[in-house]
Amino acid sequence: MNINLHIERLVLDGLKLGPGQGAKVQAAVEVELSRMLQAGGIAAGIQKGGEIASIRTKPLKTSDKAVPHTLGVQIAQSVYGRIGK
Repeated sequence: MNINLHIERLVLDGLKLGPGQGAKVQAAVEVELSRMLQAGGIAAGIQKGGEIASIRTKPLKTSDKAVPHTLGVQIAQSVYGRIGK
């Protein structure tokens, strides 16, 4: 299965991120979510492809000291919980 994942906009309400950290979080989300989809698959309702306008997830518990990569992995796991098998 080929997976092409692009996140056009990632909204991170309430997080204090420094310059460039938002882009690092987004990149980590894309990498981890692609890995999870490749390994675990995607929900039957969206297997035929297409665009998903938005995905709401449960709030994450983070701290002001969250590392962008770790935060990205947490977000990817939360999103996968909504679109994965």
